[in-house]
Amino acid sequence: MNYDEYIKEAKKYSSDEVVTCLVSHLSSWKTDSTDVVELANAIERFFGNSWISSEETHSHLYKLWSSFKNEAILGIGGMTMNERLYCFGLFERFDNASEKERQVIYEKLCANT
Repeated sequence: MNYDEYIKEAKKYSSDEVVTCLVSHLSSWKTDSTDVVELANAIERFFGNSWISSEETHSHLYKLWSSFKNEAILGIGGMTMNERLYCFGLFERFDNASEKERQVIYEKLCANT
């Protein structure tokens, strides 16, 4: 599962106001200046400090998040740049970026050049 697929899955539960907030945070991360480590910390805090109305929804989304985090974020050091761009849905942003913006994306994906 990549980042965009996770967001799409979370949107299925957007009738819950807290999940809507989660989706908003996940979506805005793609254009902000924080890196994947900061993303992981923020989402872990979100799950720890927010109350999704359905325990089943909470468990499902957290299980998927944990799987994504373990594969994509904790395993990011062994990925190529293309794999990182795919996992985090940043191909389009990268392809349309100036050289300066690409440096921002490298930093975002912990791929210091």
